[in-house]
Amino acid sequence: MSKSSVTPVTTAGPVIDVAGLCKYYRTYRKPEGLRAAIGGLFHRETTEVRAVDGISFSVEAGEMVGFLGPNGAGKTTTLKMLSGLLHPTGGSVRVLGSLPFRREAAFQRQIALVMGQKNGLWWDLPAMDSFVLNREIYEVPDARFRATLAELVELLELGDALGTPVRQLSLGQRMKCELVAALLHRPRVLFLDEPTIGLDVVVQRRIRDFFRLYNERYETTVLLTSHYMDDVEQLCRRVMVIDHGRLVFDGGLAELVDRHANTKYVTVVFGQPVARGELETVGSVVAYEEGGRRATLSMPRETHSRGAAALLNTYQVDDLDIREPGLEEVIAQVFQHRPPADTTDTPDIPGAPDRPGAADTVDKTAGHEIAAKAGA
Repeated sequence: MSKSSVTPVTTAGPVIDVAGLCKYYRTYRKPEGLRAAIGGLFHRETTEVRAVDGISFSVEAGEMVGFLGPNGAGKTTTLKMLSGLLHPTGGSVRVLGSLPFRREAAFQRQIALVMGQKNGLWWDLPAMDSFVLNREIYEVPDARFRATLAELVELLELGDALGTPVRQLSLGQRMKCELVAALLHRPRVLFLDEPTIGLDVVVQRRIRDFFRLYNERYETTVLLTSHYMDDVEQLCRRVMVIDHGRLVFDGGLAELVDRHANTKYVTVVFGQPVARGELETVGSVVAYEEGGRRATLSMPRETHSRGAAALLNTYQVDDLDIREPGLEEVIAQVFQHRPPADTTDTPDIPGAPDRPGAADTVDKTAGHEIAAKAGA
């Protein structure tokens, strides 16, 4: 399809608009033994897996939203439906005003999907060859391609890595090249699935800084999944938490902590050593250091101020600090309250399969490359 025949997608409402989105799979169960195997030729037991079960949310232009959940919660399945790699079973989904599963060229030229555990670059070729291929796929004008490439190489500090075969790059360099490949066509929406997985803390920090700067410069809408809470805390003001395919929270980070954190931590430095047993009468001692001169106590949120006052009034206190639990701990508390399964039917989505079956295929190649090739 020529560039002149592709009309850019425009939308006046939310960039991402999801209502009652579902994705169900049917899996087969086979008991052990030869007799069971023969019986399975005539009758097979099936189980329905609700990977995504009726979630609803919207994301405005320029937002960076964290999408959190344990393994198997439905995060990656949701991103694949938003990027058009999977057909939904039910509900409605629009990205940039388009139905993603139609894989229209105009839509695919404005999104990118980066999956930290998938390789989208040609393994035996230099990264630059993959970049040139993506330029042709997305039909990026040569002048813009070179300007964008130079900008991304500078921001990500790639140096001379572009001429090295991908298989010889370090994990950090390879991930940076994956980002360059995904952003060469300057997408308006960026789906990031574990982009910093396996990277050392220095590279993680550089990539987070890059995402922040890129979002500020181009107002790109970003939906980020990550098991590294530092990624979310430093990049996202809003988080969504999904568990068992259901959205259990959607709001600001501060609201998440207020709603689900039951404790606060009080760290005290004493002028004289204090016995651990005495501190246990005030709160739960989680750290006892320096022979009793320093301790951290866990206290209920409702009574932590009274506990801190008791410490100040009873002992010689040189320093006292009160802090919230970390985001990782808060998320763990959220997952302790898992919703029950729901067997209610969901509305069908126009153009998608009525029920899970042969049409529900998963393409395991990197998302930005699949989308481009499907629409080109």
